[in-house]
Amino acid sequence: MRQLKTIVDINAPAERVWRVMFDVERWHEWTPSIRSITLLEPGLLTVGARARIRQPKFPPVVWRVTEVHPGRSFSWESRSPGMTVTGRHSVEPVGGGSRATLELRYEGMFGGLFAALTRRISERYVALEAAGLKRRSESQTG
Repeated sequence: MRQLKTIVDINAPAERVWRVMFDVERWHEWTPSIRSITLLEPGLLTVGARARIRQPKFPPVVWRVTEVHPGRSFSWESRSPGMTVTGRHSVEPVGGGSRATLELRYEGMFGGLFAALTRRISERYVALEAAGLKRRSESQTG
């Protein structure tokens, strides 16, 4: 496994899902897979911005934003010797609601090994994030 991908349909407009998804410092409120996310530069996520992510069972890791398509998607990556992990979060309108896609991609000499060693917990965390994003987005008003 060098890539993990989860897709979830959400009964909420894509704009609402985007607001929940893009407000990374509040993720800990809706998914138990995140203890905290702290932006290391003030303001919104922009290309080059960094965030420290604390998750249960993992050491804190700094991720750097590599791509932002406002209202649609953002990507960030974490680098360590021999490995880069890229996370991509996207949302698109579908019918009267939306579809969110959460992806992790593991690259580099140790990417495959790390992906294999952390497969179960990574799958669980991405599933928790997808379920939490759906629940939070559907419970928000207007």
